[in-house]
Amino acid sequence: MSLWWLFAFLLAERLFELRLAAKNRRILLQRGGREFFPESYRIIVWMHLTFLACLILESYPWIVPIDGLTMFCLGGVLLLQLARYWCVCSLKEYWNTRIILVPGTGVSRRGPYRFMRHPNYLVVVFEFAILPLLARAPVTFLVFSIANLFVLRQRIIFEEQALREHTDYSQQFLPR
Repeated sequence: MSLWWLFAFLLAERLFELRLAAKNRRILLQRGGREFFPESYRIIVWMHLTFLACLILESYPWIVPIDGLTMFCLGGVLLLQLARYWCVCSLKEYWNTRIILVPGTGVSRRGPYRFMRHPNYLVVVFEFAILPLLARAPVTFLVFSIANLFVLRQRIIFEEQALREHTDYSQQFLPR
């Protein structure tokens, strides 16, 4: 089975998300929002771009057997995309790839945010594992699964700090 369609989808999806994030950023800034830790954004973008590039390069010629691992990974990719857009739809215009907070707004507890603080980051962690498994790219799997954990850890620390200092966000997670 050829994976060119999957890579085309992933690239289109990332471009869509960047456009959506830019649109939401404009909306939030017009409402008086403020961006926090903008340097973390460049690292996230770099990580995703190099991840996709390495995945595409390592898995060339983009053909995988139709076997149990492939079917498991394709099912995982589908579930991850559903989870990703559950996060996006739950946050509406507050969803962003940047850390932007609008004064006076509360923290969302809708959708997956009822159950955990950063479900979108959990999706990314699983995506950085499942996509290389699907594409049979072990080096990309090893390098980026580990690197992504460090990048997301720092990003979550920044996001938690901004939320604690500028919203009614509590240290203890209590779903509403």
